[in-house]
Amino acid sequence: MSGLTGIHHLTAVTANAKGNIRFYTEVLGMRLVKKTVNQDDTSAYHLFYADGEARPGTDLTFFDWPAAPASRGTNSITRTGLRVAGRESLQYWQERLSAQKVVVGKVAAIDGRLSLDVEDPEGQRLRLVDDGGAGDAVPWDRSPVPPEHQIRGLGPITISVSRLSRTEPVLTELMGMRKVRAYEDAGAVVHVFEMGEGGPAAELHVAEEPELPMAKLGRGGAHHVAFRVADAAALGEWAERVSEHRVASSGEVERYYFRSLYFREPSGILFEIATDGPGFAVDEPLGALGERLSLPPFLEPRRAAIEAGLKPLD
Repeated sequence: MSGLTGIHHLTAVTANAKGNIRFYTEVLGMRLVKKTVNQDDTSAYHLFYADGEARPGTDLTFFDWPAAPASRGTNSITRTGLRVAGRESLQYWQERLSAQKVVVGKVAAIDGRLSLDVEDPEGQRLRLVDDGGAGDAVPWDRSPVPPEHQIRGLGPITISVSRLSRTEPVLTELMGMRKVRAYEDAGAVVHVFEMGEGGPAAELHVAEEPELPMAKLGRGGAHHVAFRVADAAALGEWAERVSEHRVASSGEVERYYFRSLYFREPSGILFEIATDGPGFAVDEPLGALGERLSLPPFLEPRRAAIEAGLKPLD
């Protein structure tokens, strides 16, 4: 069957959609590629940021919920990697973010890669990671960040679990990931699992931290991580595989911009497997992505009511 090829997207929580758009477009220079709603809660925006062409593997997304701050801890997604190319880019970002009064650390080697830890205004934990310039990059031509320093995509994603022995079999036996190495970060041992061709765009980092309290989702926290498969046929194979392993799942869900399957690993972290297509240009021109509220066809008849229930973003 078709294996997982890497990280598809990461979805987090904001309680301030307007401020979220400002930070991720004006400060981080990402492109708002889709402004839609949470299909299961149409009172909430679902905002997608990505590269210049909204390619899978580059999008960081947010549900806009009026939530209390997240409580940090284990059995949760703890940090989102955003790839950039080279030491000069990390130095650029350290200076830019410091000037913008953003919470930012210092450039340091983590797992053999130069990295820079960052927090957004709501405490969302990010990590800019030097990917060595591997693979293609598609800059956004209206970004305030120079093309050579723009965020190239997602990865790695870091999660924390209280017992690795419960999560590891799901990653390796069910999901086909390869355990390739381990390293220490902030006192924790972090185990690296890779997919596809490997590299930071195709890695899940798992910290085992039994001493931490249980995390609680809220603003500044991450909701789920999604992994890439090529198409609907591949997703169908994965739905069968998950069922054969007797793991409870959502079954296949049509999200219009991609097709998805959801399930939780034993620590309770929500995983998604999502198709690469059809993509965000299926209902609006590539050059105009994110400029209006997009709704999938099954929600379009309710547009007036949905728009009336949303907060203005202007």
